[in-house]
Amino acid sequence: MEEARRASERARCPYSGLAVGAAVLDSEGRTYSGCNVENAAYGSSMCAERVALFKAVSEGCGRIVKIAVYPERASPCGACRQVISELAPGALVQSGGGEAGAESLLPGPFGPRSLP
Repeated sequence: MEEARRASERARCPYSGLAVGAAVLDSEGRTYSGCNVENAAYGSSMCAERVALFKAVSEGCGRIVKIAVYPERASPCGACRQVISELAPGALVQSGGGEAGAESLLPGPFGPRSLP
C-alpha cells in the first residue's frame, strides 16, 4: 500500500482532482507501480491499476500475487477489473478499505475462452 501511496503523488489528475496510485507485487517479490493519468479527452485517460499492470507485463513480471490501490476510497473500475481478471486472476486486491480475490471483482469476465 505504501508503494501505491507514493505512486499517487505522481498522478496527473487536473480534472477529477483524485490522485490514485496502484502497486503490483509479483511472485518474485518485485513491485511495479502506476498512477492515474488524465486527459481532456476523458476516454484517453488511464487508471493507475492498468498503468501498473501493463508496466509489470512490459517489464517481464512473474505471476502477479497482489495489487494495492490508494487511496482506500478508490476501487478498480470495470475496465481495470477486466484487465485484472486476465492478467492477475489469482491475485489479492487491496482497495476500498478491504481485500478481495481478483476473481470476486468481476463475475463472468470476458476472457480467452470467450473468443472463437
